[in-house]
Amino acid sequence: MTEFSFDALRRHPDVEAENLFAVDAADRLLLDEASAALEATIDEPGTVVVIGDAYGALTLGAAAVLGIGGIRVHQDSLSGELALAENARRFPGLDLSRRFRSLPLGPELLQGAKVVLLRLPRSLGELDDLARAIAAWADPAVEVYAGGRLKHMTTAMNEVLESAFDSVTATLARQKSRVLIARGRREGIGAALHHREFHDDLGLWVCATGGAFAGTKIDIGTRFLLPHLDAMKPDARGGSALAIDLGSGTGVLAAALARSRPELRVVATDQSAAAVASTRETLAANGLAGVEVVRDDALSGFDDASADLIVLNPPFHMGSTVYAGIALKLFEAAGRVLAPGGELWTVFNSHLSYRAALQRAVGPTRQVDRNTKFTVMVSTRR
Repeated sequence: MTEFSFDALRRHPDVEAENLFAVDAADRLLLDEASAALEATIDEPGTVVVIGDAYGALTLGAAAVLGIGGIRVHQDSLSGELALAENARRFPGLDLSRRFRSLPLGPELLQGAKVVLLRLPRSLGELDDLARAIAAWADPAVEVYAGGRLKHMTTAMNEVLESAFDSVTATLARQKSRVLIARGRREGIGAALHHREFHDDLGLWVCATGGAFAGTKIDIGTRFLLPHLDAMKPDARGGSALAIDLGSGTGVLAAALARSRPELRVVATDQSAAAVASTRETLAANGLAGVEVVRDDALSGFDDASADLIVLNPPFHMGSTVYAGIALKLFEAAGRVLAPGGELWTVFNSHLSYRAALQRAVGPTRQVDRNTKFTVMVSTRR
């Protein structure tokens, strides 16, 4: 029988590099601190929930090492969800794929949960959403073990958890990691309401969950790209002309593009569940029901040479690590999905100098606009 090993876990299909890891000390500490509570649920399968498991270390560790079954899992990142499934298959003799199921954040995930393992998100808004959801739907006796790396933890996280639970205590630190334990969920805590804001200058509603980048604001890179919408692939018209907002976030670019270019079929895509939910709400708030929204990892669900236009404001970090690899992955995906003559419009921090990468992945690239912070470029598929 294949033995379980944390060292065998990989990040694939997410970006992989020497300084990027599939498991860290916070994962191990979480499992150690929660081990007694987890073992107490062995005869109650289906009462353990894992939230924010990066690549499966928490879920598979609980299943393989502690023998927990019926684990319900929520990961915001689709690439993390896919990595969990792949990592489970690395140990065929243990049949780990049968020990868990992935679910969206909601009652089905949390009802009856007695132990929740949570990797602390860096966003307090996202943590508030998660704490409220657990308090609203989990078992009254639920215990929450929320862990992270010390450099990313703040006392404000304790305060967010205390707004939903009577007791929040901290474990001793180990290997620069710590776990917060929350007990006694407060009654009457409802699931989080999503936020919305109207931007008069654009005539646009922006809606956001707590985990969405920039919230209801419009980040300055997106603002720099918006004035160029009419210049993007102007000959793309008709019902068959496809434009994709790649990494849609809160859906600002998709909404603005659909409104200003009604002749295009617009699809918004993001791998983040929080972003997809935010995009859907933004489009609905602006009466743009015709825009399709899909949760997708780097255009994996799109056919080769199928799009006329792709717009992209790429991230430049992986979690807490500044790393250009995610942008390069998206450039390559765009190059595959664009039809000959199709255009990729990108905005990015000027110091990143992506021109050469864009030319390799897509084709001839020219600068359209630039200021002290951002550059807009258009790349045309050969």
